[in-house]
Amino acid sequence: MSLFGFGRLIYVSILLINAVCVLSEDRFLARIGWGRAQPEPGFGASYDNASLKAKTINLITSVRTVMRIPLIVINAVIIIYELILG
Repeated sequence: MSLFGFGRLIYVSILLINAVCVLSEDRFLARIGWGRAQPEPGFGASYDNASLKAKTINLITSVRTVMRIPLIVINAVIIIYELILG
């Protein structure tokens, strides 16, 4: 009846998380100015953590750090599921 079901929503979310984790910081993100390598702030200065760009960079880094091992397991389960019941 519906075009998208719960299973398709899970597939789309896993694919988007995979896309974020695969982004290379050196090859892609640094070229567009979204790399984490920032110079140390001088005396009395601080990082700009309030901007949308800084929050997005922190989100990408956090997702890459936290979801590395779970994504390996989730992708393996999805591949096995698709091979058996696909």
